[in-house]
Amino acid sequence: MNLTTWLLRIPVVLALLISAPAIQAQGAVAPTLEKIREYGAIYVGYREAAVPFSYLVGDEVTGYTKELCDRIVATVRDTLADPTLKVVRVPVTASSRMLMLMTGVIDLECGITTNTKIRQQSVAFGVTTFVSGVKTVTRKDIGIERIVDLNGKVVVTTAGTTTERVVRTVLAGRNAIVHSKSARTHLESLAMVLSRQADAFVLDDAVLAGLMASSPQADKLKLLDENFGFEPYGIVLRKDDPEFKKLVDDTLVGMMKNGELETLYNKWFMSPIPPKNITLQIPMSGMLKELLRNPNDTGI
Repeated sequence: MNLTTWLLRIPVVLALLISAPAIQAQGAVAPTLEKIREYGAIYVGYREAAVPFSYLVGDEVTGYTKELCDRIVATVRDTLADPTLKVVRVPVTASSRMLMLMTGVIDLECGITTNTKIRQQSVAFGVTTFVSGVKTVTRKDIGIERIVDLNGKVVVTTAGTTTERVVRTVLAGRNAIVHSKSARTHLESLAMVLSRQADAFVLDDAVLAGLMASSPQADKLKLLDENFGFEPYGIVLRKDDPEFKKLVDDTLVGMMKNGELETLYNKWFMSPIPPKNITLQIPMSGMLKELLRNPNDTGI
């Protein structure tokens, strides 16, 4: 993210920090369940355009990860015996989500966050609920067919994601060099490809599929078959809060064991989804099926 973009965001972040009840005078954040109980509200971060995980349809947040977090919120209500617990939904971006979580602005990040060992130094992750391939979208008229064809091209990634590092690592192993650009959001990254400011956009395949299906210029785009790698997604919470981590994991593992998570997966990846009733047709991967049998929060 460039300095101008960050400066523009400072008033927004400060407003959230001031309004969020989680921040204590000494700068520490209270244990999550204690904080939620005290203020009668849980603050849930969501993404505005991460189809089909977390996105807006009109003014309503919807998506696969959003529904997973709804189940966690239901467990919190039961645990606290507070059926009227308020849910405050807070929009986050790839760049702002970790800061907002660590400082207590939000209690859960319910978007599309890759679980990495580096991030685990600052935050905690629930058990993995999706495994994504990292792929490339490009224009059909540019002649890019394989990852190696990106050599010398302009490749855009979204600020705050793990894909820029993945692209550099994989291409270095193939003796290829690209000219890197960064955009604030996934929609801006895709727009740069369509407007010829970039030749390719690298991101997780399920999100790319959602972006392409929603784009009025989808007929100009194509998704390359090759993967840069695979990334596990997890719901993010604050670090060093074992009570809340257990609640999150127990809820998700319960959904895995009783078949609810698979049903939810089929709803969002194998069936028509709003607002255009598109079907992404992304069958559950073998890796995710194994994780449903043996859940874990291992990062990459």
